[in-house]
Amino acid sequence: QVQLVESGGGSVQAGGSLRLSCVAFGYSYASYCMGWFRQAPGKEREGVAGIDSDGKTWYADSVKGRFTISQDNAKNTVYLRMDSLKPEDTATYYCAYAPYSRRWKELVDYWGQGTQVTVSS
Repeated sequence: QVQLVESGGGSVQAGGSLRLSCVAFGYSYASYCMGWFRQAPGKEREGVAGIDSDGKTWYADSVKGRFTISQDNAKNTVYLRMDSLKPEDTATYYCAYAPYSRRWKELVDYWGQGTQVTVSS
């Protein structure tokens, strides 16, 4: 059983920055992918960024160059640094944990509780 605990959401003006954190308790897989999804009202949940146990990263086109995902293995923590935020980044952000796979976004086994990010214009 894996528990994901998120923090760091909030409200900022456009152009501002936030950093989300996700602490994982109880790893299930020796090789894994962790990442962030987001869901805005009336929209489907979408993958934003991911990082695997080897440190390889993936980003959605909409956030490339603005968001940075990283991990601190000693702290079992994944971070999402979000810069140059736009109003369209407003959503609930969820941490996710999946077995290592190219299809990791479809194979998420565990979700965090979600943290709200609101960007005003």
